[in-house]
Amino acid sequence: MRLLKVATCNLNQWAMDFDTNLRNIKESISKAKESGAVIRVGPELEITGYGCEDHFLEQDTVAHSWECLKNLLSGDWTDGILCSIGMPIIYQSVRYNCQVFCLNRRILMIRPKMCLANDGNYREFRWFSAWTLKDELVDFQLPNDVAEALSQESAPFGYGYIQFLDVAIAAETCEELFTSDAPRIALALNGVEVFTNASGSHHQLRKLNLRIDAIKSATLFCGGVYIYSNHQGCDGGRLYYDGCSCIAINGDVVAQGSQFSLKDIEVLTAQVDLDAIASYRGSISSFREQASHKSKLPFVKAPYKLCTSMNLQIFPTSPVKVKYHCPEEEIVFGPSCWLWDYLRRSGASGFLLPLSGGADSSSVAAIVGSMCQLVVKDIENGDEQVKADAIRIGQYKNGEYPTNSKEFANRIFYTVYMGTENSSDATRSRAKKLADEIGSWHLDVPIDSVISALLSLFQTITGKRPRYKVDGGSNAENLGLQNIQARVRMVLAFMLASLMPWVHNKSGFFLVLGSSNVDEALRGYLTKYDCSSADINPIGSVSKQDLRAFLRWAAIHLSYTSLKEIEEAPPTAELEPIRPDYNQLDEVDMGMTYEELSAYGRLRKIFRCGPVSMFQNLCHRWCGRLTPTEVGEKVKHFFKYYSINRHKMTVLTPSYHAESYSPEDNRFDLRQFLYNSRWPFQFRKIDELARDLQTKQQALPPPVPPTPEDESTNGSGMGVVAAGAANPSAGL
Repeated sequence: MRLLKVATCNLNQWAMDFDTNLRNIKESISKAKESGAVIRVGPELEITGYGCEDHFLEQDTVAHSWECLKNLLSGDWTDGILCSIGMPIIYQSVRYNCQVFCLNRRILMIRPKMCLANDGNYREFRWFSAWTLKDELVDFQLPNDVAEALSQESAPFGYGYIQFLDVAIAAETCEELFTSDAPRIALALNGVEVFTNASGSHHQLRKLNLRIDAIKSATLFCGGVYIYSNHQGCDGGRLYYDGCSCIAINGDVVAQGSQFSLKDIEVLTAQVDLDAIASYRGSISSFREQASHKSKLPFVKAPYKLCTSMNLQIFPTSPVKVKYHCPEEEIVFGPSCWLWDYLRRSGASGFLLPLSGGADSSSVAAIVGSMCQLVVKDIENGDEQVKADAIRIGQYKNGEYPTNSKEFANRIFYTVYMGTENSSDATRSRAKKLADEIGSWHLDVPIDSVISALLSLFQTITGKRPRYKVDGGSNAENLGLQNIQARVRMVLAFMLASLMPWVHNKSGFFLVLGSSNVDEALRGYLTKYDCSSADINPIGSVSKQDLRAFLRWAAIHLSYTSLKEIEEAPPTAELEPIRPDYNQLDEVDMGMTYEELSAYGRLRKIFRCGPVSMFQNLCHRWCGRLTPTEVGEKVKHFFKYYSINRHKMTVLTPSYHAESYSPEDNRFDLRQFLYNSRWPFQFRKIDELARDLQTKQQALPPPVPPTPEDESTNGSGMGVVAAGAANPSAGL
């Protein structure tokens, strides 16, 4: 029996922070060696961090990567262990995303990425080229200083594998796991038994199962060992890389790392039986037949043995049950970890949140409370890095450190209820109760005097004073009065965030948190530069439906019982006067429900529908509930306001990315922000189709509405009704 001890890791790298990244790489290698592993796999572009973006175009970034690799290979880090190191490399004036295989202070092979991720959040073709030569390894001349330090002038570069005396090893990189013509297929048919995958894969709700299924399938059909490594943490942008590194053999997962963690370094290992791979492949007649006449691939000979023989103390690692988090857990743990990374790396001393007592801001408050719970828990478990960061951020003295999440929250988290004459006692009470449960430093600040001063100034300038619609004012007056309140809150929030630490004799500043959800952004149901404008927003890509489910979950599992009452309350902005016969409600203001918004968002982004195809899909979806004409009016209403408000996405607060239909303009959803909001051609086509369908429908017997059991739905309750789904591979 040939036994091989392998290791993979989750690393919390930070784009362009070479010192931190190199330190994490070294520590992960040390931990792998201590465990007895002879192969260590790290994440994609681990030396630079994955999220460098246009920094990859700078010559400095590549040069610093070589300096870090030289530092690594000049010591004893790679002695006795094969290490896969991710970094950018320039070959013949072309920049490639590479894995560098190192052993015993030498570079054995450099494997450039062949399939680049280039949709959704990914723009790899902007910075890198794909390696296209599939039948040869070329000779790569190492930089002079590296060559002198290693006494090695060149290294094989390209597509192929490394043939050791007892095992064959090859690489895939992130996106290549999901491609239809994956490199591992030809490599497996050439006898490669062990595959490494260095990945930079971000978190998105309900997507981990696709990644795990792909990893299991990678070895289920062709056999072999698959060693998957991933980033974990906030690399410097909107994405949270959710770790979950794992090791699989012959279709079974034998090791799985955490998906959400505050740890900078997490190493997991497994003992795999390579003879089991040979037996598995030999039992598949089609594999034997295809392998017998497969064209040969280039390889590098490595005169080393990596395997050990079986004895009573060493035996193969058994399969494990894969752990998946429910969406509610993903909503709290992903943003909590992202916020902690952002806080400790930004130099800020805490967070400030305008807390209205509504579902959105209360969700953000609960996420910060969860972050405080995670910090205290990790300190209790002995994580010295988390402890050191918490002492610095909380400004503890005399050997003190956080031992209670509410006490820690009181030091680093301000919540502010900014009420007006339009605010209700119910929301004020809910905000105070939740703040007490979390432990935040809570302020109740009436802002009517500030609003009145602005209106008096306006009256002095114009001689007129605007009125609310319920008091006889026009739509313009009503909207203007609402926006004044919202924008005053933004100004006050930033003032308090910068000055409250000074008031409490603390150094530093607080980051302002936003709380607009993805559906409100999609509809544009927010005031530009109001309190939705903040430093960062942990729920900006989470739907209202998911947030309400999260609130119900958090009321129990986070012990914030007031969230149940908050979830049950109807969503309202409380920007208009409350009257016995009138109460402002979000869904009435928007002219659509949050459930409908979610459906529009998925069809628009995931299924790539324009107005007409969205109308056709929803006619099918809502058949029996709405007539074609009613569906058409709803679709036109959505596209009208989506278009009018699209400009708001250009200044949307940077948001944690969690949902595949995010309208966030700067990175994820690249569409123009100036539209003809009348959509004359498309809306005319909808009207024509609606009239035609209405005529045909009237000639038919009434349809039987589908039962819930008849509908195939996804996690958001919307049936898959469009032809063709989104590409699941990018960023999984």
